[in-house]
Amino acid sequence: MADKIVISAEVRTEFGKGAARQARRADKVPAVVYGHGDEPRHVLLPGHETMLAVRNPNALITLDIEGDKQTVIPKDIQRDPIKRFVEHLDLLAVRKGEKIVVEVPVEVTGEPAEGMEYFLDQPTVAVEADALNLPESVTVDITGREENVLPEHLTLPEGTTLALTDLESPVVTITEPQEQDVESDAETTEEEAAAEGDGDGDSAE
Repeated sequence: MADKIVISAEVRTEFGKGAARQARRADKVPAVVYGHGDEPRHVLLPGHETMLAVRNPNALITLDIEGDKQTVIPKDIQRDPIKRFVEHLDLLAVRKGEKIVVEVPVEVTGEPAEGMEYFLDQPTVAVEADALNLPESVTVDITGREENVLPEHLTLPEGTTLALTDLESPVVTITEPQEQDVESDAETTEEEAAAEGDGDGDSAE
């Protein structure tokens, strides 16, 4: 996992839609920190730094809340539907040795057996790992494969386990390419062209 990101935060004291809009105009993101049975903490984060930090949805962030350090990861990121800037964050407090479940990307390496093609059915999978050592991805090598890739075929980093309930659905489908009926397509194109030609003739009269 990449080095931790440190972001300075301030305690949020004003609430409501008006206060949230005012905070965003000042380039600040309202957020709430929860976890470990503690009372939720409402904070404001710097907009630009926060936007860069959460480009990785599993970013490990150290908040400096007016001198109090708290390690968190994003659990819910609300974005503006048009401009895509971050409107609000739910942040989960984590600590060393704690296991959490996150979604991570699946990276496919290699090429399947000759004459076969593949489709990535599950771009991400759920895994359980140490909160302070989350994997960036899981991998699968499909070199020479002729059969589908199931979750059991994924290569997981040390200390990481799958957190899936469905272990039978393929992560990657490997299949023979579907042949197109070129002759049929050509005939259809000729018929369409002829029909257009007839139409032109009628309009000329």
